[in-house]
Amino acid sequence: MRDPKMWMGTSPSGITWSDDSKTIYFNWNPDKNAADSLYGYNIADKKISKITPEERKTLPGRNGIYNRLHTLRLFEKNGDIALIGYQNFTTRQITYTAERESDPALSGNETSIIFERGNNLYGLSLVSGLLSQLTDFKNGTKKSDTKPGDQEKFLKEDQLAMFDILKERKDKKDAGKKITESEKPSYPKEIYLGDKNVSNQKVSPDGKFITYGLALPDKNAKSTIIPNYVTESGFTEDISGRTKVGAPASKHEFWVYDIQKDTTIQISVKDIPGIHDKPDYLKDYPKLDTAWKDKEREVVFHGPFWSDDGKNAVVVVRSLDSKDRWIMAFHPESASLKLLDRQRDEAWIGGPGIGGYPQSSGEIGWLDDQTIYFQSEELGYSHLYSLNVSTGKKTALTSGKFEVQNVVLSKDKKTFYIITNEVHPGEQHLYRMAVSGGERTRLTYRTGAYEATLSPDETKFALRYSNSTSPWELYMMDNPAPGRKTDPQRVTESITKEFLSYKWREAKIVTIKATDGQNIYARVYEPRKSNGKAVIFVHGAGYLQNAHKWWSQYFREYMFHNLLTDKGYTVLDLDYRASSGYGRDWRTGIYRFMGGKDLTDNTDGAKWLVKTYGIDAKKIGIYGGSYGGFITLMGLFTTPDVFTAGAALRPVTDWAAYNHSYTANILNEPQADSLAYRESSPIYHAAGLKNNLLICHGMVDVNVHYQDVVRLSQRLIELGKNNWELASYPMEDHSFVEASSWTDEYKRILKLFEEKL
Repeated sequence: MRDPKMWMGTSPSGITWSDDSKTIYFNWNPDKNAADSLYGYNIADKKISKITPEERKTLPGRNGIYNRLHTLRLFEKNGDIALIGYQNFTTRQITYTAERESDPALSGNETSIIFERGNNLYGLSLVSGLLSQLTDFKNGTKKSDTKPGDQEKFLKEDQLAMFDILKERKDKKDAGKKITESEKPSYPKEIYLGDKNVSNQKVSPDGKFITYGLALPDKNAKSTIIPNYVTESGFTEDISGRTKVGAPASKHEFWVYDIQKDTTIQISVKDIPGIHDKPDYLKDYPKLDTAWKDKEREVVFHGPFWSDDGKNAVVVVRSLDSKDRWIMAFHPESASLKLLDRQRDEAWIGGPGIGGYPQSSGEIGWLDDQTIYFQSEELGYSHLYSLNVSTGKKTALTSGKFEVQNVVLSKDKKTFYIITNEVHPGEQHLYRMAVSGGERTRLTYRTGAYEATLSPDETKFALRYSNSTSPWELYMMDNPAPGRKTDPQRVTESITKEFLSYKWREAKIVTIKATDGQNIYARVYEPRKSNGKAVIFVHGAGYLQNAHKWWSQYFREYMFHNLLTDKGYTVLDLDYRASSGYGRDWRTGIYRFMGGKDLTDNTDGAKWLVKTYGIDAKKIGIYGGSYGGFITLMGLFTTPDVFTAGAALRPVTDWAAYNHSYTANILNEPQADSLAYRESSPIYHAAGLKNNLLICHGMVDVNVHYQDVVRLSQRLIELGKNNWELASYPMEDHSFVEASSWTDEYKRILKLFEEKL
């Protein structure tokens, strides 16, 4: 449980290429410093060097956008805009100001740079250097001119009728004002925001339209407070927290500013197919079902995404209830939408390349001026599709019982480089595929997982690779010619001799038959000599994968499982229902009932341990953190005879107290689907506790609040339960930082299992 960088080593991360494709940059810490530093690997001499602070200042920004020919890259660094030309790889500074510039883009004809500064868009000509303001958003509301009353009107008209000189002077003044107005430059229309926030400003390729989003936060949305007791001041200080699920949400709008007409118009959603569809769960609530009528659901717009020729645009529209994603053709001149593809899920939209929240647009781009590509779970797994926006023809480019995890399109738009788990759900490999789909060429082969970063010239890959017993390392591999195979060359050696001095076990990947006949993938750690006891580990996050063949993010737990196995325990680690990597049905298997199939998958695992390894059914423990802590509580509360002891770390005890984006997807909102919350929240089942429970929680946890375990503690006290204890960590958040806290927590877990099993 010591600081991993001090005794394990630090894996390289944040992989990027230099623009000339001669150097791989990455964050690394072989010297065991307080934090990682930037390093560079020179392809020519195969040497690693630490980048000095002076060198780092001169490096181009890591992210950015390319022009259509990929001859220059535009980027933002430290709040300023610059570009690098690929003829001689020199950087040209575009802005250098105290005010932050961001979101750089190229105009449709690529002669100007568009960027955002202080809530407004600006354009800077690469030819003349002229800086032009493109939008004029203003906070608040426009002050209206005071209109004179009847008395004032009478007096003014009477004065002008009575005095000729007064009238002559007024006429001259009005004429001069008219001339001044006619000579005044044409600036963008003033658009007052009121209390709304503006975002996602984009200029159409022809420069005639600007699209933007507006969001109005609901002032009635109440935020939480997390008390911080151990502070420098010596006083208890409050940390401002998130809202809880079901809090009033922001209202979102999508607008078009017609520059030539100097007008703005809001895009209507009333004709989006299915915008009035009500969710199926309302059938359980007749009053709500009847009251729905033709309710128009709230949505969020993403895009527009324009074709290279600037003639076609699409937007992605996501419903705030997460049950719909529409891809629609967008026509700014008529402010209209046309449906291209709709994905409806009565649970919630999600999956790799799609995004599990309405705030995500997912993977989408153009193959040519008529064809887009995107990912969808239409076939039950996240796959890659193309769609002709003129004919509406949609083509599945990949298919099968696997997921496309990542997609990169080549510069010439003829080739996809994709990472999938088609070899095995627990492996991730790189493939090359024509944009028309069909046969895929596998480019990586070692058992484990790869992350790939293609060089700008597309001749090489920087790879991160790991397997189940070896942490991530950096490799370099040539992009092989068709029909040829190349082996990755290792670049870094990150792991210490101390870490390698122990022979870490490679957990066996197995499948366990669930009660409903599904296959559960799992890791099992087998002792040389069994003590007849077993521990089941439940990973966190819900939507996460851990029964795989690469290095686990749960590396401390991995080492703890080796310790338990040394002591004779059999350890089981399952990818229960809702884990990632297994398609739509597995992902949504907990809809409206968390602690249902995800828990029975773990209890089925306990039965499998008894049957397969001869484990004593009275000597099985369970533990996990966050979602794993939640499952531990549900296991001890609702299946009390399965687990003799359990350690619930930073657990959710009442889903109505958790955040909106995660919880509402799975359980809807508590005020609308109270049945789902009561069935899924451990605090309502606490009376079922029979066996031994340890709860550990950080007191400044801004994710799962410490209030969760305080409320559960009071419930257990009122129920008269005696066989539980709570360990509190006053200076820890959701993910512990201090080695002393990790050590204390896992000593308690080990003690629980040693004494109670």
